Amino acid sequence: MSKLTAFLVSWQRAFAIAVVIAQAGIAVTGSIVRVTGSGLGCPTWPECVDGSVVPVEHPEVAALHQWVEFGNRTLTGVVGIIAGLCVLAAWFHLPRRRRVLVLSLVQLVGVAVQAVVGGITVLTGLAWYTVSIHFMISMGLVWMAVLLVSSLSEGDGPARLKVPAPLMKLQVVMAVVLGFLLLAGTWVTAAGPHAGDASTPRLGVEVATLAQVHVDLLFLFLGLLIAVGFFTRTRTYWTLVGVVLAQGALGMVQYWTGVPEVLVSIHVLGAGAVVVATAALWTSSRERTHEVALPSDDQALSKA
Repeated sequence: MSKLTAFLVSWQRAFAIAVVIAQAGIAVTGSIVRVTGSGLGCPTWPECVDGSVVPVEHPEVAALHQWVEFGNRTLTGVVGIIAGLCVLAAWFHLPRRRRVLVLSLVQLVGVAVQAVVGGITVLTGLAWYTVSIHFMISMGLVWMAVLLVSSLSEGDGPARLKVPAPLMKLQVVMAVVLGFLLLAGTWVTAAGPHAGDASTPRLGVEVATLAQVHVDLLFLFLGLLIAVGFFTRTRTYWTLVGVVLAQGALGMVQYWTGVPEVLVSIHVLGAGAVVVATAALWTSSRERTHEVALPSDDQALSKA
């Protein structure tokens, strides 16, 4: 084993944790692009401005907006590198584990997909639905990154429940509700004051109406979380409860104070934290054992 291969394998778990942080973090930097009005700071794609990949003096685009948007694009490359390291570590780890490799590839392919969706978002002038898709993909990749971290300490056997079956069914419903909760949050932003650019058309629905839908879904999620508490009260469960309550309180403060820019980005960070905590509860509710193939002589002994 070469030194490079040994390094990749020994740092495999660190790379997986890093990709969780990176996938959640780039959603936060994306929100910074939005609240600073820098969504079209680089008005073309894949170039920043016509004829230049990097920001240059432009009569119609402020330098600050260019650099904020360009910085977010550059971070996509950083996330891609981390995801690539996850793939290399999974490939060189012997015996090679198919599930770990597939989950690592999901991260790398996801970054490529996000780059394309980001380009479409710019070329459509920050159409609200493309921004929503962009964010939802990020949250999906955060969830899958948590599964990747968990897979490194699991075996490759079939999943076995560590909790009653009804709890897993509740968690499936929770995951679906969480998806709609996050989506509704993007709609609130789409109708709110932070368009990403002054010329961006907004979603033509009252913010108060969309905020009410968002809150209703939050209460539904909380109700399901309380139901889950009748089956399990592990540290992972209480962590999720704390994160959800903090996120809900932050959302209310954000709404009451007129959606200040800094709270928008903190709220996006909180959304990523909720996804991480929910996915962690999911992974902690099941286990995969290591399948060990016994030599033929040992198998014969076991039957004797």
